Parts: sequence; C-alpha cells; structure tokens
Amino acid sequence: MRNVFNREKIREEIIIPPYEGRSAFLRKGEELIIIDLEGKQVGDFICFSHSDPTEHVSPVHMRASLSSIRLKKGDLLYSNRRRPLMQLLEDTVGVHDIFFPACDYYRYKIDFDKEDHPNCHDNLETALKKYKIQPAVIPDPINLFMNNVVDDSGDYVIEEPLSKPGDYVRLKALDDVVIACTTCSQDMAPVNGWKVTSLIMQIVEAE
Repeated sequence: MRNVFNREKIREEIIIPPYEGRSAFLRKGEELIIIDLEGKQVGDFICFSHSDPTEHVSPVHMRASLSSIRLKKGDLLYSNRRRPLMQLLEDTVGVHDIFFPACDYYRYKIDFDKEDHPNCHDNLETALKKYKIQPAVIPDPINLFMNNVVDDSGDYVIEEPLSKPGDYVRLKALDDVVIACTTCSQDMAPVNGWKVTSLIMQIVEAE
C-alpha cells in the first residue's frame, strides 16, 4: 500500500473487507483517500450532506453539471440540489463509472439465479445505519475504479479495472458529509477482475 500521507495526519483508517461496506463522517475541509489494496477492485461510493441527508451526491446531476460522462481530477461531486459536496483532488487511475446503479438482490436473482449473493445496495444500506441515515432509495453510486468502455455508438462493455495495488483517489469534503463505500460484490463478471478484495479508507485531518 502506498504511504499517501504522513501517518500523523490520518484521523481514521477504515478497512472495507470483501463483500462488505463501511461508512464515515468527514468534517468540511477533511480529505478522504480510498485505496485499492490488491488492484482491480471497484468501490461503490455514496455521499450525503450531514445536516440534511435528503441531499446526496447524484451522478445524473454530476453528468449535467460537468457536461461529461467521466469523472476527472478536479471535478466537483454535485448533489441532487446541484451543490458540490466533495471534490476529486487526486486520482492515480483516471477511469471510474458514473452510470451504473449499485448491484442489488434483483441483479443476482434475475441475471445469475443467485438469491443469497452479497450485494452493494444492501451493504450501503447497512453501512449508513451507523449514522442513522435510512434513505427511502439508495442513491446511485460513483463506481470508483470501474472500467466500462464506451464505443463510438454509445454502447459499452465492462472490462477489468485498470487499478493496480496501491492506486487511490483523494477527495475533499466541501461540507460536513457522511460517506459510504463498498467493495463491489461482483465475482461472476469482469467488474472486479473476477475476484473481490479489500479497499481501505483514510480520513485526513483538515489543514
């Protein structure tokens, strides 16, 4: 794992085991580093305003506000009220997805005939309970490190992530926020390179 910041600046470090999700609170000005420990692991990431959890980062509003279908270094993470809640400061991979919903019970039931497979929707829902956030609908996530290749016709193919062990993104909280992230549970498609592994989150104190 890359030593992204001096250890004394890290307020909290959270490991997200395979097939699970974790949540955290960030104060305005603090930074969040999400590290792919072994490489090729997608993280489903969502973010809520701490003062009003009905406001959340929204990929569809991001696409409109950014005039782009890709998340890039420097981009703001806009909410469903078109207000930036976080900003992407650093990115060692440069390929992420802002189209796909979190996998859920129905994804595995209908597409893979699996009724008891872990899924990101339920893992995000569980992780948010720590902060008593229980949205009626889990927002669509930003799928960090997910590699969906879009061709000239607008069709896409999901390929293995490009992230290598130690690759990371670094985000800054522009308001007090609650975030949640999963290790994507998909092990029957190339989404995670056919294997689910851990991510780690580091919360860095504001300067």
